Amino acid sequence: MNKNLELADRGFGYILVAPTFIIILAVILFPITFAIVSSFFDYTLINKSFNNFIGIENYINSLKNERLINSILVTFFFVILVVFFEFILGFFIALLLNSINKFKTVYYFILLLPLLINPIVVGLIWRMFLHPQLGILNFLLSLFGIGEVNWLGDPHMAFTTIIFVDIWHQVSFMIILLLAGLSAIPKEPYEAAKTDGANIIDCFLHITLPYMRPVIVITVLIRLIFAIKTYDLIYIMTKGGPGDSTDLISYYIYRSAFISLNLGEAAAMSSILLLIIIIITIPLFRYMDRLD
Repeated sequence: MNKNLELADRGFGYILVAPTFIIILAVILFPITFAIVSSFFDYTLINKSFNNFIGIENYINSLKNERLINSILVTFFFVILVVFFEFILGFFIALLLNSINKFKTVYYFILLLPLLINPIVVGLIWRMFLHPQLGILNFLLSLFGIGEVNWLGDPHMAFTTIIFVDIWHQVSFMIILLLAGLSAIPKEPYEAAKTDGANIIDCFLHITLPYMRPVIVITVLIRLIFAIKTYDLIYIMTKGGPGDSTDLISYYIYRSAFISLNLGEAAAMSSILLLIIIIITIPLFRYMDRLD
C-alpha cells in the first residue's frame, strides 16, 4: 500500500514538473539544437535550407578567422578586468555596508538603481555623457583645465571606457550578493575571536573568507558568464570600434549572422563560445562541489 502510494506521489510529481520541462525544452534545448545543426550546413538568411551539408567547414573557417580570434582575445581581457574590479570593489563596499546598522534600506535602494536600468538605456545615457563636444564629462574636465577626451573614438580609451561603464552598471550585482552572504555569517565566531585577541585582519582571513567562499564562487561564476555574453553596451556605444578594439565575441557573432547573413558560420561561432563558457565554468563547479 505504501509502495503504491509512493508511486502515485511520484507520478503526480512528474505531472507537475512536465509543463516546466516542456518549456525548458522549447525555450533552451530547441534553439541550442537548431544552432548546432545549422553549424554543419551552408545555412544563410538568403538560402534558408539544410540542403548543403558541409560538415565542420564552418568551424574550420571560424577558427581560421583572425577577426574572431581577435574578438575572443578582446572578450578575454574584458571579462578578466570587469570581473576582477567588480569583485574587489563590490567586496570592499559590501564589507563597509555590513558594518552599518542604520539606513540599510536606503543603501539597498541606491545599490539596486543601476541594476534596474536596462543595459540599452545605460549605453545611451553614457554615450551622451561621453560625447566629445556635448558630453557633461568633458565639460566638467574642462573646468579643471583638462582638454577634450575622445572617450569612444580612441581605441585604447574606448576599451577602458566600456570597462568603466560595465563596472558602474554591474558592480551593484556583486555588492548585493556578497552583502547577503556577509549578513548570513553568525556573530559568535567574531566574538570568540575578539576574546582571543584577534584583530580585524585575522577575523577577515580566518572567519569571513572561509564562510564567504561558496558565495564568492557562485557570485564570480554568474558574473563571469554574464560578462562573456556582454552585447548591449557594445551595440549602443561603440559598434565594436574604433577598429576592432571593443569587438566582443557576442557582437561579432551578431554581425556575422545578421550583417554578413551567414547563419551557419555564426552558429559555429556560437557553439565555440558555448564550449569556451563550459570549459571556464567546469572548474568552478568542481570547486563548489568540494566546498559542499
